[in-house]
Amino acid sequence: MRTLKDKVIFISGASRGIGLAMAKRAARDGAKVAIAAKTAEPHPKLPGTIYTAAKEIEAAGGQALPVLCDIRFEDQVIAAVQQTVEKFGGIDICINNASAISLTGTLETSMKKYDLMNGINARGTYLVSQACLPYLLKAKNPHILNNSPPLNMAPKWFSGHVAYTMAKYGMSMCVLGMAEEFRAQGVAVNAIWPRTTIATAAMQMVGGTEAMEASRSPDIMADAAWWILTEDSKRFTGQFCIDEEVLKKNGVTDLDRYAMVKGAPLLPDYFLD
Repeated sequence: MRTLKDKVIFISGASRGIGLAMAKRAARDGAKVAIAAKTAEPHPKLPGTIYTAAKEIEAAGGQALPVLCDIRFEDQVIAAVQQTVEKFGGIDICINNASAISLTGTLETSMKKYDLMNGINARGTYLVSQACLPYLLKAKNPHILNNSPPLNMAPKWFSGHVAYTMAKYGMSMCVLGMAEEFRAQGVAVNAIWPRTTIATAAMQMVGGTEAMEASRSPDIMADAAWWILTEDSKRFTGQFCIDEEVLKKNGVTDLDRYAMVKGAPLLPDYFLD
């Protein structure tokens, strides 16, 4: 039977949005979740902290460990992983969900924004994966799952936001390389990406109310992630998965329930032709 019961999950950026939805879905099975994020105090514009997330995870049926961690800093990541191992005894799953976005052109993207996106998206994903891997290599059915798109080299996906695309594709290149590197040792490394836009704080910031109403709930990503993370890690690796395709493959036919506004036209997400 597929389940994440008692699995130890280390997830970055799970104080809100897609990451929190994934954590709560795993919690329904009885998973143990370490929430590694940098929001400890309420943000004036963004919902949720690591502590409110922990309460929601526990209310859903799981165990939670809120860990204050900025994944740009190696010492903080190593300490967060160590706290997780001390609390739960190991790590079975690493979800690289934390991300920064600025859909700005080359002349409008400051190096501060460039460094933020690459520090969190590409470097942070690499660092968190590296720190978790010694424990994943000891786990039964270990998985790394990155919230990143298929590698699509069409120029239109670079034009207009070169820095963001480079940073996001850095996460995807981790999938491509690490999946092959750790294939023989049975560690699965996959990516998940939405077919449509997802109603998150980032989408509200980028597209406003109109975009939110043309989006799906984060629950579609959470449900698709659950199917991926319960696959056999020795057989299912190196895949760039699309949320609705994962669900359809596993017999889920009612996707309307994920729409924020039933019947509204949905916006396609970036990087998918």
